[in-house]
Amino acid sequence: MAGESSMTDSQPINGPDTQDNIILCMKWGTKYGAEYVNRLYNMVSRHLTLPFKMVCLTDVTEGIVSEVECYPIPPLDLPKGSPERGWNKLSTFEPNLYGLQGNALFLDLDVVIVDNIDCFFQQKGEFLIIHDWKRPWRITGNSSVYRFKIGAFPDVLPYFRENFNEIRKNFRHEQSYLSWFIDKHSTLTYWPEDWCKSYKYHCLQKIPLAYFKPPVKPKDVKIIVFHGEINPPEAINGGGGKWYRYVLPSDWIKQAWR
Repeated sequence: MAGESSMTDSQPINGPDTQDNIILCMKWGTKYGAEYVNRLYNMVSRHLTLPFKMVCLTDVTEGIVSEVECYPIPPLDLPKGSPERGWNKLSTFEPNLYGLQGNALFLDLDVVIVDNIDCFFQQKGEFLIIHDWKRPWRITGNSSVYRFKIGAFPDVLPYFRENFNEIRKNFRHEQSYLSWFIDKHSTLTYWPEDWCKSYKYHCLQKIPLAYFKPPVKPKDVKIIVFHGEINPPEAINGGGGKWYRYVLPSDWIKQAWR
Protein backbone atom coordinates (compact mmCIF):
# COMPACT_ATOMS: atom_id res chain seq x y z
CA MET A 1 0.00 0.00 0.00
CA ALA A 2 1.36 3.42 -0.90
CA GLY A 3 2.47 5.53 2.01
CA GLU A 4 4.49 8.70 2.46
CA SER A 5 8.24 8.53 2.96
CA SER A 6 10.02 11.24 4.89
CA MET A 7 13.29 13.00 4.21
CA THR A 8 15.97 11.79 6.60
CA ASP A 9 19.10 13.40 7.93
CA SER A 10 22.41 12.71 6.26
CA GLN A 11 23.40 10.06 8.80
CA PRO A 12 25.16 6.76 8.04
CA ILE A 13 22.62 3.98 7.66
CA ASN A 14 25.08 1.08 7.45
CA GLY A 15 27.90 -0.26 9.53
CA PRO A 16 31.46 0.28 8.29
CA ASP A 17 31.69 -3.15 6.65
CA THR A 18 28.22 -3.24 5.14
CA GLN A 19 28.00 -3.31 1.35
CA ASP A 20 24.51 -3.18 -0.13
CA ASN A 21 23.00 -3.69 -3.55
CA ILE A 22 21.32 -0.33 -4.02
CA ILE A 23 18.74 0.53 -6.65
CA LEU A 24 19.09 4.27 -7.07
CA CYS A 25 16.61 6.53 -8.82
CA MET A 26 15.86 10.23 -8.93
CA LYS A 27 12.67 12.28 -9.20
CA TRP A 28 12.48 16.03 -9.49
CA GLY A 29 9.97 18.44 -10.95
CA THR A 30 6.52 17.40 -12.15
CA LYS A 31 7.17 15.27 -15.24
CA TYR A 32 7.01 11.99 -13.31
CA GLY A 33 4.74 11.33 -10.35
CA ALA A 34 5.22 9.02 -7.38
CA GLU A 35 3.60 6.18 -9.34
CA TYR A 36 6.73 5.95 -11.50
CA VAL A 37 8.87 5.33 -8.39
CA ASN A 38 6.39 2.80 -7.06
CA ARG A 39 6.16 0.91 -10.34
CA LEU A 40 9.93 0.83 -10.57
CA TYR A 41 10.10 -0.63 -7.07
CA ASN A 42 7.52 -3.28 -8.03
CA MET A 43 9.43 -4.24 -11.17
CA VAL A 44 12.73 -4.50 -9.30
CA SER A 45 11.08 -6.63 -6.60
CA ARG A 46 9.83 -9.07 -9.24
CA HIS A 47 13.05 -9.23 -11.24
CA LEU A 48 15.88 -8.99 -8.69
CA THR A 49 16.52 -12.04 -6.49
CA LEU A 50 19.53 -10.52 -4.69
CA PRO A 51 18.97 -8.60 -1.44
CA PHE A 52 18.60 -4.90 -2.22
CA LYS A 53 17.45 -1.57 -0.94
CA MET A 54 15.91 1.10 -3.11
CA VAL A 55 16.75 4.76 -2.69
CA CYS A 56 15.10 7.74 -4.36
CA LEU A 57 16.72 11.17 -4.42
CA THR A 58 13.79 13.55 -4.72
CA ASP A 59 12.35 16.97 -3.94
CA VAL A 60 8.88 15.52 -3.22
CA THR A 61 8.28 12.31 -1.25
CA GLU A 62 4.47 12.35 -1.14
CA GLY A 63 2.93 9.14 -2.47
CA ILE A 64 6.15 7.11 -2.62
CA VAL A 65 5.82 3.71 -0.92
CA SER A 66 7.51 3.35 2.45
CA GLU A 67 9.77 0.55 1.15
CA VAL A 68 11.71 3.19 -0.80
CA GLU A 69 14.16 5.30 1.24
CA CYS A 70 13.94 8.95 0.23
CA TYR A 71 16.62 11.61 0.56
CA PRO A 72 16.91 15.18 -0.76
CA ILE A 73 18.74 15.68 -4.04
CA PRO A 74 22.24 16.93 -3.16
CA PRO A 75 22.60 20.50 -4.47
CA LEU A 76 24.81 21.09 -7.50
CA ASP A 77 25.27 24.80 -6.71
CA LEU A 78 24.84 25.84 -10.33
CA PRO A 79 24.31 29.46 -11.41
CA LYS A 80 20.68 30.57 -11.46
CA GLY A 81 18.98 30.05 -14.80
CA SER A 82 21.30 27.22 -15.87
CA PRO A 83 19.68 24.96 -18.50
CA GLU A 84 18.31 21.63 -17.30
CA ARG A 85 20.16 18.90 -19.17
CA GLY A 86 19.90 16.11 -16.62
CA TRP A 87 22.75 17.62 -14.58
CA ASN A 88 20.96 16.56 -11.37
CA LYS A 89 21.96 12.94 -12.02
CA LEU A 90 25.56 13.90 -11.28
CA SER A 91 24.61 14.38 -7.63
CA THR A 92 24.55 10.57 -7.32
CA PHE A 93 28.34 10.90 -7.22
CA GLU A 94 28.32 12.90 -3.99
CA PRO A 95 31.25 11.25 -2.11
CA ASN A 96 29.26 10.84 1.10
CA LEU A 97 25.77 10.12 -0.20
CA TYR A 98 23.80 9.95 3.05
CA GLY A 99 26.12 7.26 4.38
CA LEU A 100 25.07 4.77 1.71
CA GLN A 101 27.64 2.06 1.00
CA GLY A 102 27.77 -0.50 -1.74
CA ASN A 103 27.13 -0.86 -5.45
CA ALA A 104 24.46 1.45 -6.84
CA LEU A 105 22.50 0.58 -9.96
CA PHE A 106 20.93 3.79 -11.21
CA LEU A 107 17.69 3.39 -13.16
CA ASP A 108 15.71 6.11 -14.89
CA LEU A 109 12.11 6.27 -13.69
CA ASP A 110 10.68 5.45 -17.11
CA VAL A 111 12.59 2.25 -17.82
CA VAL A 112 10.61 -0.98 -18.02
CA ILE A 113 12.15 -4.15 -16.57
CA VAL A 114 11.15 -7.30 -18.44
CA ASP A 115 13.56 -9.97 -17.13
CA ASN A 116 15.85 -10.84 -14.22
CA ILE A 117 18.43 -8.12 -13.47
CA ASP A 118 20.74 -9.93 -11.01
CA CYS A 119 23.43 -9.75 -13.69
CA PHE A 120 23.59 -5.96 -13.47
CA PHE A 121 25.12 -6.33 -10.01
CA GLN A 122 27.25 -9.33 -10.95
CA GLN A 123 28.85 -7.94 -14.11
CA LYS A 124 32.51 -6.99 -13.58
CA GLY A 125 33.49 -3.37 -14.00
CA GLU A 126 34.22 -0.21 -12.05
CA PHE A 127 31.66 1.84 -13.95
CA LEU A 128 29.12 0.36 -16.37
CA ILE A 129 26.73 2.21 -18.64
CA ILE A 130 24.70 1.64 -21.83
CA HIS A 131 26.66 2.30 -24.99
CA ASP A 132 24.84 4.90 -27.07
CA TRP A 133 22.83 3.15 -29.79
CA LYS A 134 22.59 5.95 -32.32
CA ARG A 135 26.29 6.86 -32.48
CA PRO A 136 28.20 3.79 -31.28
CA TRP A 137 31.52 5.15 -32.55
CA ARG A 138 31.51 7.66 -29.67
CA ILE A 139 32.40 6.85 -26.06
CA THR A 140 29.18 8.46 -24.82
CA GLY A 141 26.94 6.21 -22.76
CA ASN A 142 23.20 6.40 -22.15
CA SER A 143 22.75 7.06 -18.44
CA SER A 144 19.31 5.42 -18.15
CA VAL A 145 21.11 2.45 -16.57
CA TYR A 146 24.54 2.76 -14.94
CA ARG A 147 26.33 1.14 -12.00
CA PHE A 148 29.13 2.31 -9.76
CA LYS A 149 30.38 1.92 -6.23
CA ILE A 150 29.16 4.81 -4.11
CA GLY A 151 32.02 7.14 -3.26
CA ALA A 152 34.39 5.55 -5.79
CA PHE A 153 34.46 8.61 -8.05
CA PRO A 154 34.81 11.55 -5.64
CA ASP A 155 36.11 13.98 -8.27
CA VAL A 156 33.13 13.86 -10.66
CA LEU A 157 31.21 16.57 -8.81
CA PRO A 158 34.04 18.91 -7.73
CA TYR A 159 35.37 19.05 -11.28
CA PHE A 160 31.87 19.69 -12.61
CA ARG A 161 31.20 22.51 -10.16
CA GLU A 162 34.55 24.17 -10.74
CA ASN A 163 34.38 23.96 -14.53
CA PHE A 164 30.66 24.28 -15.21
CA ASN A 165 30.85 27.11 -17.71
CA GLU A 166 33.31 25.18 -19.84
CA ILE A 167 31.45 21.89 -19.43
CA ARG A 168 28.10 23.33 -20.53
CA LYS A 169 29.74 24.52 -23.75
CA ASN A 170 31.42 21.21 -24.53
CA PHE A 171 28.81 18.70 -23.37
CA ARG A 172 25.15 18.65 -24.36
CA HIS A 173 23.97 16.75 -21.28
CA GLU A 174 25.14 14.98 -18.15
CA GLN A 175 25.76 11.59 -19.77
CA SER A 176 28.22 13.10 -22.24
CA TYR A 177 30.20 14.76 -19.46
CA LEU A 178 30.02 11.68 -17.23
CA SER A 179 31.19 9.31 -19.98
CA TRP A 180 34.06 11.62 -20.84
CA PHE A 181 35.14 12.07 -17.23
CA ILE A 182 35.05 8.35 -16.36
CA ASP A 183 36.86 7.44 -19.58
CA LYS A 184 39.57 9.98 -18.80
CA HIS A 185 40.07 9.10 -15.14
CA SER A 186 39.04 5.45 -14.82
CA THR A 187 37.65 2.52 -16.78
CA LEU A 188 34.45 3.06 -18.76
CA THR A 189 32.68 -0.25 -19.48
CA TYR A 190 29.47 -0.91 -21.37
CA TRP A 191 26.69 -3.36 -20.58
CA PRO A 192 26.35 -6.36 -22.90
CA GLU A 193 24.51 -5.19 -26.00
CA ASP A 194 21.38 -7.33 -25.54
CA TRP A 195 20.61 -6.30 -21.94
CA CYS A 196 19.31 -2.76 -22.51
CA LYS A 197 17.35 -1.84 -25.62
CA SER A 198 15.65 1.31 -26.81
CA TYR A 199 11.88 1.14 -27.29
CA LYS A 200 12.14 3.69 -30.09
CA TYR A 201 15.02 2.08 -31.97
CA HIS A 202 14.62 -1.64 -31.25
CA CYS A 203 10.94 -2.32 -30.57
CA LEU A 204 8.87 -0.15 -32.89
CA GLN A 205 8.02 -1.39 -36.34
CA LYS A 206 8.91 0.73 -39.32
CA ILE A 207 6.22 2.25 -41.52
CA PRO A 208 4.17 0.72 -43.14
CA LEU A 209 4.45 -2.39 -40.91
CA ALA A 210 3.87 -0.19 -37.86
CA TYR A 211 0.20 0.17 -38.87
CA PHE A 212 -0.36 -3.59 -38.69
CA LYS A 213 2.24 -5.14 -36.36
CA PRO A 214 2.67 -4.17 -32.68
CA PRO A 215 6.09 -3.36 -31.20
CA VAL A 216 8.35 -6.36 -30.67
CA LYS A 217 10.22 -7.46 -27.55
CA PRO A 218 13.91 -7.95 -28.46
CA LYS A 219 15.46 -11.32 -27.70
CA ASP A 220 17.38 -11.57 -24.39
CA VAL A 221 16.50 -7.99 -23.39
CA LYS A 222 16.24 -7.22 -19.68
CA ILE A 223 15.51 -3.49 -19.54
CA ILE A 224 13.62 -1.38 -22.07
CA VAL A 225 14.72 2.26 -22.17
CA PHE A 226 12.32 5.05 -23.13
CA HIS A 227 13.62 8.31 -24.53
CA GLY A 228 12.19 11.00 -26.73
CA GLU A 229 8.47 11.53 -27.18
CA ILE A 230 7.22 8.06 -26.13
CA ASN A 231 6.90 6.97 -22.48
CA PRO A 232 5.44 3.74 -21.02
CA PRO A 233 1.83 5.05 -20.95
CA GLU A 234 2.02 5.89 -24.68
CA ALA A 235 3.56 2.47 -25.35
CA ILE A 236 0.71 0.75 -23.52
CA ASN A 237 -2.10 2.76 -25.11
CA GLY A 238 -0.53 3.42 -28.48
CA GLY A 239 0.29 6.80 -29.92
CA GLY A 240 2.76 9.39 -28.73
CA GLY A 241 5.06 9.05 -31.69
CA LYS A 242 5.68 11.47 -34.53
CA TRP A 243 3.88 11.04 -37.85
CA TYR A 244 6.70 8.89 -39.20
CA ARG A 245 6.79 6.70 -36.07
CA TYR A 246 3.33 5.17 -35.71
CA VAL A 247 2.84 3.32 -32.41
CA LEU A 248 0.37 0.48 -31.80
CA PRO A 249 -0.44 -0.58 -28.20
CA SER A 250 2.03 -2.96 -26.59
CA ASP A 251 0.56 -5.70 -24.38
CA TRP A 252 3.96 -6.91 -23.16
CA ILE A 253 4.86 -3.45 -21.91
CA LYS A 254 1.48 -3.29 -20.16
CA GLN A 255 2.21 -6.59 -18.43
CA ALA A 256 5.67 -5.49 -17.32
CA TRP A 257 4.98 -1.88 -16.23
CA ARG A 258 2.96 -2.42 -13.08
